[in-house]
Amino acid sequence: MGKRARLRHIGVVVAMAAAAMLFQARMAMAADGDRKIERTISVSATGSVMAEPDLARISAGVVAEADTAREALARNSTVMKKLLDGLKGLGIEPRDMQTSAVNVEPRYVQSVSGRPSSISGYRVVNQVRLTVREVPRLGEILDAAIGLGANQVHGISFDVSRAEALQDEARKQAIANARRRAELYAAAAGVELGPVLQIIEGDAQVARPVFAARLAAAAPAVPVEAGTQTVTVSVSVTYGLR
Repeated sequence: MGKRARLRHIGVVVAMAAAAMLFQARMAMAADGDRKIERTISVSATGSVMAEPDLARISAGVVAEADTAREALARNSTVMKKLLDGLKGLGIEPRDMQTSAVNVEPRYVQSVSGRPSSISGYRVVNQVRLTVREVPRLGEILDAAIGLGANQVHGISFDVSRAEALQDEARKQAIANARRRAELYAAAAGVELGPVLQIIEGDAQVARPVFAARLAAAAPAVPVEAGTQTVTVSVSVTYGLR
Protein backbone atom coordinates (compact mmCIF):
# COMPACT_ATOMS: atom_id res chain seq x y z
CA MET A 1 0.00 0.00 0.00
CA GLY A 2 1.37 3.37 -1.03
CA LYS A 3 1.78 6.36 1.20
CA ARG A 4 -1.30 8.12 -0.26
CA ALA A 5 -3.47 5.01 0.22
CA ARG A 6 -2.35 4.63 3.82
CA LEU A 7 -3.30 8.23 4.54
CA ARG A 8 -6.76 7.71 3.00
CA HIS A 9 -7.23 4.57 5.14
CA ILE A 10 -6.26 6.41 8.33
CA GLY A 11 -8.67 9.23 7.48
CA VAL A 12 -11.54 6.78 7.03
CA VAL A 13 -10.82 5.09 10.41
CA VAL A 14 -10.70 8.45 12.22
CA ALA A 15 -13.97 9.53 10.61
CA MET A 16 -15.69 6.31 11.61
CA ALA A 17 -14.46 6.63 15.23
CA ALA A 18 -15.69 10.22 15.42
CA ALA A 19 -19.10 9.21 14.06
CA ALA A 20 -19.37 6.42 16.66
CA MET A 21 -18.50 8.80 19.50
CA LEU A 22 -21.06 11.33 18.26
CA PHE A 23 -23.74 8.63 18.08
CA GLN A 24 -23.01 7.48 21.67
CA ALA A 25 -23.14 11.07 22.94
CA ARG A 26 -26.52 11.65 21.27
CA MET A 27 -27.89 8.40 22.74
CA ALA A 28 -26.72 9.42 26.26
CA MET A 29 -28.36 12.84 25.89
CA ALA A 30 -31.58 11.21 24.75
CA ALA A 31 -31.52 8.83 27.73
CA ASP A 32 -30.98 11.74 30.10
CA GLY A 33 -33.86 13.56 28.52
CA ASP A 34 -36.17 10.57 28.96
CA ARG A 35 -35.11 10.02 32.58
CA LYS A 36 -37.49 11.67 35.05
CA ILE A 37 -36.07 13.75 37.87
CA GLU A 38 -36.85 11.99 41.17
CA ARG A 39 -38.81 14.24 43.49
CA THR A 40 -38.33 13.79 47.23
CA ILE A 41 -39.09 15.45 50.54
CA SER A 42 -37.02 15.14 53.72
CA VAL A 43 -38.36 15.91 57.18
CA SER A 44 -37.02 15.66 60.73
CA ALA A 45 -39.12 14.76 63.77
CA THR A 46 -38.78 13.59 67.36
CA GLY A 47 -40.62 11.20 69.65
CA SER A 48 -40.62 11.45 73.45
CA VAL A 49 -41.71 9.06 76.18
CA MET A 50 -41.82 9.80 79.92
CA ALA A 51 -41.43 7.22 82.68
CA GLU A 52 -40.97 7.11 86.43
CA PRO A 53 -37.49 5.90 87.46
CA ASP A 54 -37.34 2.50 89.14
CA LEU A 55 -33.61 2.62 90.00
CA ALA A 56 -31.66 4.99 92.22
CA ARG A 57 -27.89 5.22 92.59
CA ILE A 58 -26.12 6.93 95.48
CA SER A 59 -22.61 7.23 96.85
CA ALA A 60 -22.24 6.81 100.61
CA GLY A 61 -18.98 7.10 102.45
CA VAL A 62 -17.16 7.25 105.74
CA VAL A 63 -14.51 9.85 106.62
CA ALA A 64 -12.34 9.14 109.66
CA GLU A 65 -9.39 11.08 111.10
CA ALA A 66 -6.63 10.15 113.52
CA ASP A 67 -3.04 11.03 114.42
CA THR A 68 -1.61 8.18 112.33
CA ALA A 69 -2.63 6.72 108.99
CA ARG A 70 -2.96 3.23 110.50
CA GLU A 71 -5.28 4.45 113.25
CA ALA A 72 -7.40 6.48 110.80
CA LEU A 73 -7.70 3.46 108.51
CA ALA A 74 -8.69 1.20 111.40
CA ARG A 75 -11.41 3.61 112.56
CA ASN A 76 -12.70 3.99 109.03
CA SER A 77 -12.74 0.24 108.38
CA THR A 78 -14.72 -0.43 111.57
CA VAL A 79 -17.44 2.07 110.67
CA MET A 80 -17.47 1.05 107.00
CA LYS A 81 -17.99 -2.62 107.86
CA LYS A 82 -20.90 -1.65 110.11
CA LEU A 83 -22.36 0.45 107.28
CA LEU A 84 -22.10 -2.31 104.66
CA ASP A 85 -23.49 -4.99 106.99
CA GLY A 86 -26.38 -2.71 107.91
CA LEU A 87 -27.18 -1.95 104.27
CA LYS A 88 -27.23 -5.67 103.49
CA GLY A 89 -29.65 -6.09 106.38
CA LEU A 90 -31.90 -3.50 104.72
CA GLY A 91 -32.09 -5.62 101.57
CA ILE A 92 -29.29 -4.10 99.48
CA GLU A 93 -27.69 -7.04 97.68
CA PRO A 94 -23.89 -7.39 97.45
CA ARG A 95 -24.10 -7.07 93.65
CA ASP A 96 -25.54 -3.60 94.17
CA MET A 97 -22.58 -2.39 96.26
CA GLN A 98 -19.32 -1.32 94.68
CA THR A 99 -16.42 0.45 96.35
CA SER A 100 -15.68 3.59 94.36
CA ALA A 101 -12.84 5.20 96.35
CA VAL A 102 -10.44 4.57 99.22
CA ASN A 103 -8.18 7.54 99.97
CA VAL A 104 -5.60 8.11 102.70
CA GLU A 105 -4.70 11.79 102.99
CA PRO A 106 -2.39 13.69 105.34
CA ARG A 107 -3.92 16.49 107.38
CA TYR A 108 -1.80 19.65 107.50
CA VAL A 109 -1.50 22.48 110.01
CA GLN A 110 -0.73 25.88 108.52
CA SER A 111 2.34 27.55 109.99
CA VAL A 112 2.07 31.17 111.12
CA SER A 113 5.83 31.76 111.30
CA GLY A 114 6.55 31.27 107.62
CA ARG A 115 7.87 27.76 108.09
CA PRO A 116 6.53 24.88 105.95
CA SER A 117 3.20 23.32 106.96
CA SER A 118 3.43 20.22 109.11
CA ILE A 119 1.38 17.03 109.15
CA SER A 120 -0.93 16.91 112.15
CA GLY A 121 -2.78 13.69 111.33
CA TYR A 122 -4.42 11.64 108.60
CA ARG A 123 -7.83 11.39 106.99
CA VAL A 124 -9.21 8.22 105.39
CA VAL A 125 -12.15 8.32 102.97
CA ASN A 126 -13.96 5.16 101.88
CA GLN A 127 -16.89 5.44 99.48
CA VAL A 128 -19.28 2.85 98.10
CA ARG A 129 -21.66 3.18 95.15
CA LEU A 130 -25.11 1.74 95.86
CA THR A 131 -27.93 0.75 93.52
CA VAL A 132 -31.35 0.94 95.16
CA ARG A 133 -33.99 -1.07 93.28
CA GLU A 134 -36.89 0.10 95.43
CA VAL A 135 -37.00 3.84 94.83
CA PRO A 136 -39.78 4.51 97.39
CA ARG A 137 -37.40 3.21 100.09
CA LEU A 138 -34.58 5.58 99.17
CA GLY A 139 -35.32 8.06 101.97
CA GLU A 140 -35.40 5.20 104.49
CA ILE A 141 -32.07 3.86 103.23
CA LEU A 142 -30.46 7.31 103.42
CA ASP A 143 -31.62 7.71 107.00
CA ALA A 144 -30.28 4.27 107.88
CA ALA A 145 -26.92 4.93 106.17
CA ILE A 146 -26.39 8.06 108.26
CA GLY A 147 -27.39 6.18 111.40
CA LEU A 148 -24.90 3.44 110.57
CA GLY A 149 -22.03 5.93 110.42
CA ALA A 150 -21.98 7.32 106.88
CA ASN A 151 -20.95 10.97 107.00
CA GLN A 152 -20.80 11.48 103.22
CA VAL A 153 -23.75 10.99 100.88
CA HIS A 154 -23.74 12.50 97.39
CA GLY A 155 -24.25 11.88 93.70
CA ILE A 156 -27.81 10.61 93.86
CA SER A 157 -29.19 9.84 90.39
CA PHE A 158 -32.22 8.04 89.00
CA ASP A 159 -32.66 5.70 86.05
CA VAL A 160 -35.13 3.32 84.43
CA SER A 161 -34.35 -0.36 83.93
CA ARG A 162 -36.35 -0.62 80.68
CA ALA A 163 -34.62 2.22 78.81
CA GLU A 164 -34.40 0.28 75.52
CA ALA A 165 -38.15 -0.41 75.48
CA LEU A 166 -38.80 3.29 76.08
CA GLN A 167 -36.48 4.20 73.20
CA ASP A 168 -38.39 1.83 70.89
CA GLU A 169 -41.65 3.56 71.81
CA ALA A 170 -40.04 6.95 71.17
CA ARG A 171 -38.82 5.71 67.78
CA LYS A 172 -42.38 4.76 66.78
CA GLN A 173 -43.63 8.19 67.78
CA ALA A 174 -40.82 9.89 65.86
CA ILE A 175 -41.67 8.00 62.65
CA ALA A 176 -45.37 8.78 63.07
CA ASN A 177 -44.60 12.47 63.60
CA ALA A 178 -42.32 12.49 60.55
CA ARG A 179 -45.02 11.00 58.32
CA ARG A 180 -47.64 13.43 59.60
CA ARG A 181 -45.33 16.35 58.88
CA ALA A 182 -44.42 15.05 55.42
CA GLU A 183 -48.09 14.51 54.52
CA LEU A 184 -48.84 18.08 55.57
CA TYR A 185 -46.10 19.45 53.31
CA ALA A 186 -47.12 17.23 50.40
CA ALA A 187 -50.78 18.27 50.65
CA ALA A 188 -49.80 21.94 50.83
CA ALA A 189 -47.66 21.50 47.69
CA GLY A 190 -50.39 19.65 45.81
CA VAL A 191 -48.50 16.38 45.48
CA GLU A 192 -48.92 12.88 46.87
CA LEU A 193 -46.56 11.31 49.38
CA GLY A 194 -44.70 8.28 48.09
CA PRO A 195 -42.66 5.50 49.72
CA VAL A 196 -39.98 5.92 52.35
CA LEU A 197 -36.55 6.14 50.70
CA GLN A 198 -34.29 6.69 53.71
CA ILE A 199 -34.43 6.81 57.52
CA ILE A 200 -31.59 8.27 59.58
CA GLU A 201 -31.78 8.10 63.39
CA GLY A 202 -30.14 10.68 65.60
CA ASP A 203 -28.78 10.05 69.07
CA ALA A 204 -31.31 9.01 71.69
CA GLN A 205 -31.36 11.36 74.68
CA VAL A 206 -32.40 10.54 78.22
CA ALA A 207 -33.09 13.45 80.56
CA ARG A 208 -32.16 12.14 84.01
CA PRO A 209 -33.12 14.07 87.13
CA VAL A 210 -30.21 14.29 89.54
CA PHE A 211 -30.27 14.87 93.29
CA ALA A 212 -26.86 16.45 93.81
CA ALA A 213 -27.01 17.80 97.36
CA ARG A 214 -24.44 16.68 99.93
CA LEU A 215 -25.74 15.44 103.24
CA ALA A 216 -23.64 15.92 106.35
CA ALA A 217 -26.42 14.66 108.63
CA ALA A 218 -29.91 13.33 108.15
CA ALA A 219 -33.20 14.56 109.42
CA PRO A 220 -35.67 12.01 110.83
CA ALA A 221 -36.91 11.51 107.28
CA VAL A 222 -35.06 12.48 104.10
CA PRO A 223 -37.56 13.70 101.48
CA VAL A 224 -36.47 12.53 98.04
CA GLU A 225 -38.40 13.01 94.79
CA ALA A 226 -37.49 10.78 91.86
CA GLY A 227 -39.43 12.83 89.30
CA THR A 228 -39.73 11.47 85.78
CA GLN A 229 -37.35 10.72 82.95
CA THR A 230 -37.89 11.71 79.34
CA VAL A 231 -36.48 9.57 76.53
CA THR A 232 -36.26 11.41 73.19
CA VAL A 233 -35.35 10.00 69.77
CA SER A 234 -34.91 12.09 66.62
CA VAL A 235 -35.15 10.85 63.02
CA SER A 236 -34.73 12.26 59.53
CA VAL A 237 -36.93 10.58 56.89
CA THR A 238 -36.86 11.01 53.11
CA TYR A 239 -40.01 10.21 51.11
CA GLY A 240 -40.58 9.99 47.40
CA LEU A 241 -43.25 12.21 45.85
CA ARG A 242 -45.79 11.12 43.23
